[in-house]
Amino acid sequence: MRRQIPPVSCLVLLAAAFALHAAASAAPAAVAVNVTGVLSVFPDLSDFTRLLASSPVLAELAGRSSLTLLAVPNGNLPQSPSAFAAASGADLADVLRYHVLLEYLAPAELRRLPASGKLVTTLFQTTGRAPADLGAVNVTTAGASLAVVRSPAPFLGSNVTVLGAITAVPYNLSVLAVSGLIVPTGFDLAASESRPPAAVNITRVLADARAFNVAASMLEASGVAAEFEDDESGAGITVFAPTDDAFAGLPAGDRLQSLPADRKAVVLRFHVLHSYYPLGSLESIVNPVQPTLATEFSNAGRFTLNITRANGSVAIDTGVVQATITRTVFDQNPVAVFAVSKVLLPKEMFTRTAGGGGGGGDSSIVAATAAASSPPSAATAPEASESARTPPTKLSSPPALRGGGQDCDTASAPAHGIGIGWWCIALVYLLPHLNLYTGREGR
Repeated sequence: MRRQIPPVSCLVLLAAAFALHAAASAAPAAVAVNVTGVLSVFPDLSDFTRLLASSPVLAELAGRSSLTLLAVPNGNLPQSPSAFAAASGADLADVLRYHVLLEYLAPAELRRLPASGKLVTTLFQTTGRAPADLGAVNVTTAGASLAVVRSPAPFLGSNVTVLGAITAVPYNLSVLAVSGLIVPTGFDLAASESRPPAAVNITRVLADARAFNVAASMLEASGVAAEFEDDESGAGITVFAPTDDAFAGLPAGDRLQSLPADRKAVVLRFHVLHSYYPLGSLESIVNPVQPTLATEFSNAGRFTLNITRANGSVAIDTGVVQATITRTVFDQNPVAVFAVSKVLLPKEMFTRTAGGGGGGGDSSIVAATAAASSPPSAATAPEASESARTPPTKLSSPPALRGGGQDCDTASAPAHGIGIGWWCIALVYLLPHLNLYTGREGR
């Protein structure tokens, strides 16, 4: 006859489960932030806060996270900001957009900037009125000050000094005080903000951003770029674009450029997720294994990326290559484009060879010779309905992107989902122990 488990043992096991649940509930998640709510407690930023609240820019920030706001104190604002912007040939809303960086930069990140600075995309780039890289700013360190923010095109009012850090909501919003308004230049003054947004030309975005000439030319030549427009009208897309330096750093044995056109197209699709994910969603990832566009032309579980947060950056592991996101190139729902430090080579097509050790890393990567390692190309893949395609696994998006009018200051929904997952894991782990214990007692 089996005896009952002593109450003390049950309590110990339940306590372990509660501890797991508490740890899961405490896990941080990137969520959209009420920007004016954060700024309202700083009287010296009251004028800048009013400008932001009375402009269309505030609504554009509602669904975003991982931002840096360059806020101008009352004493540093011109007497008439609208007149100041107009005198520079700019719209005030665009000036404010230029003060929103689509990347989280707290003082710690500023101190780690390279000597040459870092090009950071602003909200102004998402309007489509900024040619080349004029929708970005170059952030550099400068002596005793935290940093200097400069427009790529030098002109009067094109740079400001970072006076100090005001506040931060870690990995969601960093507010930095700057010495004045910085004005964008070179945009299309005739373009209307009310014009319906056209499909984003990814090749043009990469060409305008510079440093992506190889990726842009490969997309154009392969015809893969033409596939993106249909995806934009659905769930959107997220593109990981290797820089020209990343292509230059490829080991000699990879033979990427010598691959047949259909296999080269597979590698390019491997750099794209079939959903729009801003940086904040990638940083708060729940399921790290993500299918790519290449997965849709193959079997489920193949050609996936492992995306995690590591050392303050988003890391991407293909199984043979480890890369990181270095900056945001473009981010406007339904399209996000991020620069990555290395070319993402799929393990289904490239392998590590023995003898390349000694810390050589990617130097031991070679192209696989078996033709079977590549999935069918888009032109030769068996015909299948859209419903037969492998649906992409979703990341944890900010609440405002999921809709439902949730309060942007809370992360209750993501935390609740994570908590349920940990409860399930705890129960699966504890049930065998309960059965083993009762079995022993019965004997």
